Amino acid sequence: MSHEWWYAAASVIAAGGGWLLRSLSVSGAAATVVVGTLVGCGFSWGGLWLLGLFFASSSFFSNAGKRKKAKMAGKLAKGGRRDAVQVLANGGVPAVLALLALLRPDPVWNELFVVAVAAANADTWASEIGALSRRPPRAWPSFQPVEAGTSGAVTLLGTVASLAGALFIAAAGAHFLHTTPFLTIALFGWFGSWLDTWLGAAWQSAYRCLVCGAATERKWHCGQRTIHVKGWRWLDNDAVNALSIIGAVLAAAFVFVR
Repeated sequence: MSHEWWYAAASVIAAGGGWLLRSLSVSGAAATVVVGTLVGCGFSWGGLWLLGLFFASSSFFSNAGKRKKAKMAGKLAKGGRRDAVQVLANGGVPAVLALLALLRPDPVWNELFVVAVAAANADTWASEIGALSRRPPRAWPSFQPVEAGTSGAVTLLGTVASLAGALFIAAAGAHFLHTTPFLTIALFGWFGSWLDTWLGAAWQSAYRCLVCGAATERKWHCGQRTIHVKGWRWLDNDAVNALSIIGAVLAAAFVFVR
């Protein structure tokens, strides 16, 4: 069996496990197979290990503090199971970099790939761990207290978790893909998380329920259509995630492309 089939088989097993654990929807599992196979072909097993660590750690932290997070679930645009759009929002850029690595082999793709995964991981850890903060989140950059679950809001716990998430992936990249410099890659990943925060606070679409008055990312709430209160309607959380990863990779490219 060729290497490509092994990468595809590993991706199918990982996607199937995510579906069984209710971390992925059917469409999310299918997208995971595509992303995983491309990453395997472009970056071999090292790339798949990095994706696996991102997915496993994200799933672990998303299951932490379920009771507290359940209170915010109604504000989020989607539920806990990641669908294809969510998978591609985080894994689309790494998959494109893998394709570029296949077409034009160059060590720089390894570094940019690790930055992309570090940015996705930093943002995910910030959201999942920051949601457990006992202190109310604050809007960025005004730092005024806001409701939990507000787009672009930050907590000290989430900020520390974001940096830890970027460092975690940068360290894994140094081990599995031999990427350097470790700290620079981590900082670019952390920058991606801050870019996500800025886009979420300034431009992401937000709605308000006319029935219960809750701020939400959903266009429907309490059985009725919500009203649009701010941001660009097309810029939802998935678009913000994708744009922040692209921004981190482009910023890193100015440093790493020789």
